[in-house]
Amino acid sequence: MLGFQIPNFTYPGVPNDRLFERVVELATAAERAGFDSVYVMDHFYQIRGIGPRTDPMLECYTALGGIAARTKTVRVGALVTGVTYRNPAFLAKVVTTLDVVSSGRAILGIGGAWNEEEHKGYGWDFPPVKERLDRLEEALQICRAMFTEEAPSFAGRYYRIDKALNVPRPIQPQGPPIMIGGGGERRTLKLVAQYADISNVFGDAATARRKVEILGEHCHSLGRDLKSIVKTRLGGLLIRETQAEAERAFAEYLKRVPNAEWARNSMLVGGPERVREQVEYFLDAGLDGLIFNMPHTEDPAWIQLAGETLSSRLRAAAWPPSATVPV
Repeated sequence: MLGFQIPNFTYPGVPNDRLFERVVELATAAERAGFDSVYVMDHFYQIRGIGPRTDPMLECYTALGGIAARTKTVRVGALVTGVTYRNPAFLAKVVTTLDVVSSGRAILGIGGAWNEEEHKGYGWDFPPVKERLDRLEEALQICRAMFTEEAPSFAGRYYRIDKALNVPRPIQPQGPPIMIGGGGERRTLKLVAQYADISNVFGDAATARRKVEILGEHCHSLGRDLKSIVKTRLGGLLIRETQAEAERAFAEYLKRVPNAEWARNSMLVGGPERVREQVEYFLDAGLDGLIFNMPHTEDPAWIQLAGETLSSRLRAAAWPPSATVPV
């Protein structure tokens, strides 16, 4: 998998009435370059590490519907939806609609939510992490049921549905693939083994290797084949024609972000050869694909260069994932 995440909607000199057209330019540039999936964040304030909280943020599923209508081949999804932001039955309906709009290209990306400031600002409850993960598990069960059953019912501690209709049905026979974002070793990765088609984690190659090993242990205990899960990592990418150009551009980039340490630890930086070397570290760690954001990328030429550099290697991973989640 070679994914492209759009992490910000701050484009100098672009007025609000042209903002979405700029998003489409980036998404279609990624599609032409050979990326196989495009994502936006599900946030309402900009997050630390990318920019100030007051930067523009579009509502993710409205934006994804527009992206789906303007693209032809890339899969589209949130990376990732906070479980606390939407009722899970409503979320299943939204993602099903995205699957219909995109002719079968939707992904359901979901996680336990973490941004307390957004919850406070929008008046949402922000329960302790255990409850958020309990809610995530119930939401996963509801979404899978609404993707695959005619009129499912479910009664959990936090959510319930009663013969819920989801018509039209998803275009994809087993419903949109489910991606769980997060690397919590005791609970989140177990939920991946139980319910997900795709995992997504953060961190360096050593961290990725450990997460894959832990996920494998959970799969073994549940009787699931680890190979049935597409294992991915999200991080930044800054690529230029030469290493020297990339290092100069990265030095300038660090002046624009509020958390330089985060950027240094999460981004791959270099010319094509160096970027390919860094990617191999992650594939050797057991990942099947990488999802990159390119914050403050004003020039689609760098997206094209990234695709030319990486698509032949990363698109070789099995895709789409097979829906072999144990019942």
